Amino acid sequence: MRSGSGHARRFLLPLLASLLLISGCEGNSTRNDRQELMDIMPSPSAEFDKPPLVFGIIYPMVNPTYETITENSEAAATGHNIKLLVQAPDEANLEQQIRIMEMMIKQEVDGIAIDPVDSKALIPVINKAVSKGIPVICFESDSPDSRRVAFIGADNYETGTIIGQAVNRLLNGKGMVLVESGMPHMFGLSQRLAGLQDYLKEQSEIDVLDIRNNDGSEEGAMRQLEQMISAHPHFSALINLDFVSSSSSILVWKAKGLKRYNIAFGLTPAVKESQANGQITRIISQNEQHWGEAIISTLLSIANGQSVPEFVNTKIVEIPE
Repeated sequence: MRSGSGHARRFLLPLLASLLLISGCEGNSTRNDRQELMDIMPSPSAEFDKPPLVFGIIYPMVNPTYETITENSEAAATGHNIKLLVQAPDEANLEQQIRIMEMMIKQEVDGIAIDPVDSKALIPVINKAVSKGIPVICFESDSPDSRRVAFIGADNYETGTIIGQAVNRLLNGKGMVLVESGMPHMFGLSQRLAGLQDYLKEQSEIDVLDIRNNDGSEEGAMRQLEQMISAHPHFSALINLDFVSSSSSILVWKAKGLKRYNIAFGLTPAVKESQANGQITRIISQNEQHWGEAIISTLLSIANGQSVPEFVNTKIVEIPE
């Protein structure tokens, strides 16, 4: 029941080092948000007198952003007698997420955090885990109709609105944009797209020329980006609504030497570097670098019988050039 996984990673980074690493790109409000998370983290005293808690983290796919979240989770778990099982399909895959959930239920883990690729299709297995006494929380994208205990992330509709505002300012209210997103059944992505479309329609004269979904495939995203650029060579800006689209756009911008506006979702070292190098114009982040500590503190509080908020809001930040 307490066995580890080949994909599980051990806790090599102390929490202090992690906080020092991420503090450089944050404002005071973000530091206050982090302190709120730390304030609800239960004390590690006497925890090692008990069997370790086993928490599972399930990502939609392998991606550098999720690696950052894993590192943050490991740092937050340090000193709390916790084992992590970290799993992700190579590319976004509903069936694999379901199989991973079933495996963790069979292992009787103490809690599961999942970023669901399909909010509706995963309801039965999420509810199955909860019915067996395993609390489930969602992060990045929610499954609100399931019995999950909490959602960690930001308001995705509002995120789409903020992306629209950024594009509107860059283009002075007029222009033509391309939109690249990920999995169409991912609740968070559909909310981001709706927020973006509603804002552009109501508050600007910007035309959306094309919208594509890469289904979590970087190869597919690059192919779609090249197709859209070829079909609409006079576009004004590209809007990326997911991590895969953002990283793929960097490669396309480098290969083609494009000078158009490129709006990325999600903050990673590679995206930040590409902004400095001119491939990325704006970054819209939901403070993903704090999701790991939010996951650990939430699951640990639940395991200790404490109540947790249904929505752990990590908020939204725009990072200009």
